[in-house]
Parts: sequence; structure tokens; C-alpha cells
Amino acid sequence: MSINSFGHLFRFTTWGESHGPALGATVDGCPPGVPIDAAMLQQWLDKRRPGLNKNTTQRNEPDAVEILSGVFEGKSTGTPIQLMIRNTDQRSKDYGDIANTFRPGHADITYHQKYGIRDYRGGGRSSARETASRVAAGGVAREAIKAIAPNVQIRGYMTQMGSKAIDRANIDWDQIDQNDFFCPDAQAAAEWNDYLAWLRKDDHNSVGAIIEVVARGVPAGIGAPVYAKLDTDLAAAMMSINAVKGVEIGEGMAAAALTGRENADEIFMGSNGPEYSSNHAGGILGGISTGQDIVVRFAVKPTSSILSPRKSIRMDGSPMEVITKGRHDPCVGIRAVPVGEAMMACVILDHLLLDRGQTGGTRGKIG
Repeated sequence: MSINSFGHLFRFTTWGESHGPALGATVDGCPPGVPIDAAMLQQWLDKRRPGLNKNTTQRNEPDAVEILSGVFEGKSTGTPIQLMIRNTDQRSKDYGDIANTFRPGHADITYHQKYGIRDYRGGGRSSARETASRVAAGGVAREAIKAIAPNVQIRGYMTQMGSKAIDRANIDWDQIDQNDFFCPDAQAAAEWNDYLAWLRKDDHNSVGAIIEVVARGVPAGIGAPVYAKLDTDLAAAMMSINAVKGVEIGEGMAAAALTGRENADEIFMGSNGPEYSSNHAGGILGGISTGQDIVVRFAVKPTSSILSPRKSIRMDGSPMEVITKGRHDPCVGIRAVPVGEAMMACVILDHLLLDRGQTGGTRGKIG
């Protein structure tokens, strides 16, 4: 299976399967001299790991990251950084009943159609377990960003679960880590908790979500026109996450309902450079950052593996009903939040390095 790598100058390759002995990432392009140790990376993996609370899968993985190469005496050497996360709580027997069947809404059928072979134990490479590797790589990116652009802050949060959305007037970043949903609205989080409990226990169902990721403090001038646009790479990064079916930058699809006067972010000269009246563009114009907050949203579909029977077919084409056993997230969007943050970090670092190589930090003078 080809194309398991992402990025340009900062590039990572993920490997491993959901029920194999381990999975991980090979990170290439991290500048030398960046402070890195396992504890630094573990803090991000702990946000994504399963079994943390009743609202996520009860597969209990510590997701302990091991650094096998590329770091010496606590600093990156500039050579490939090999990261490994061992699987310790696989229950492959849960998938015995679907070895010759296809789960509706899952990649089972397309993997078989393309390769003629698939790992039915949790979906193999199509499992959301693969995203642990991305979060580890994103941890490396975050440390490198600290060295290159220390003012950059990256934060992700859920803005919607199913049809239940937050009240944007209540957004408080301090609330994000105070509930199970990475939700910035405490009132919405309480409502989601009751809703998801009913969905999981009584309805035997799952639900989708919308996640927003914001990067603050990204300097103006990052990104490039046409085929190396910052928003192009961000869209690809978020769309590559398991179960993502839609990506927006800034106003996104809602921009189609705006007029030109409403959509244009008016520009004024401030004491420290250009300032904008609004941020419909999501911090990116012509593929290049404006210096405003970079805002990306992505939609995650409901988990395909549910206990409700759904019609499908077997490998031989015969009809059947599928009920998926095992331990699954009732809302996979919850654990997609730290994954979105990781992908944002990887893209931002990649473009910081690309800009340093192309312009050396030169900027056009304004004022």
C-alpha cells in the first residue's frame, strides 16, 4: 500500500495496524537542536488515547510513545525520528464474525475491492487507531514550532455533535479541557453528555461531529500561491483524517450566502501593521497567511461500527445483516480533536520551513 507519507520539508510516514503489535511514525525534516523527549509527546497522545472516559471506546491503550532514533541527549539531531506505540489491548476475536462480510459505511468493501485482501481486525490501516501515529508526529511539530515561531498557539475543539451545536457567544478556551468533549461551551457539553449516554446505551447508535482548529500567532506570509497554498495543504491534512467528510477554511460553505460587501475583510493600518475588521477568510488569502487566526473546520461522520443491525453482503455476494461487536466510539469526533490539532501543527511547521527556504523571512514593507 503506497502513499503513507504526508508533508513537504517536514514529512512523516505512518505505519502499523489497529491489531498488530505496534504502530508509529517516521518523522523526517525536523530541524536539529529541538528539545524533544517522550514526556513532551505523551501529553498530546494522552488527549487522544482510548478508554479515558465513558464517552469514548473502552479499548484501554496506554499509547506510550517510544523514541527509537533521531534524538540525542534530549535534542533532535536532524535525522529521521522514529516513534513507536505498542498495541497492548487488542481483542481480535471481536471481529471474527465479520471476516467475510462488509460493514456498511466502513472501508471494508473498498479495501477489498482495491487490494483483494484486508485486515478485518478493527479495519487495519483504515482504523482510527492509525491517528495515534499522527498525534505523535504532531507533538514533534509542536516542539519545532516553539523554536521557530514561539507565539503560535494551536487549539482544537468540538463545535457540534449531531444536530446539537455550541452557542458561539459562550466560547471559552479555558472550558475545552474541563469536559469529555473538548467543548468550549460548558452548557453544550452538559447537554451532549446526556445525549450521548442515551445514544450509546439505549439507541445502540453513533453520531457525527464538527471540529474547529485555530492557529493563533502564525506570521503573515506563510504559504505560497497556486499549488502550495496553505489552505490547500490544511484541507488535505484534515480530509486525510479517518471518517472526515468535509473541510472548511474560514467562512467555508457559508461564504456562498454572503455578498461581496459582507465577505470582504476590510483592512486598516494599525500600530503594528495591517489589521482587519473581520476574518471571513480564515486567516488565509491567495493561499498565504494574513497574520490573523487561521481557522479550519472539519466534519466527522458517525462511527460505522454500531450494534444496530444494518443490511450488507458477504464476500460471496449473499445478503446478510451486520451487527458489529467490539469496543467503538459512539462519537469518533471527540478523539478527532487532538488529531486535527496535530495535523494543523504539521502543516504550519512544514510551511514555516518552506517559507524560510524560499524567502529567508524577507517580507514586503507596509507603512
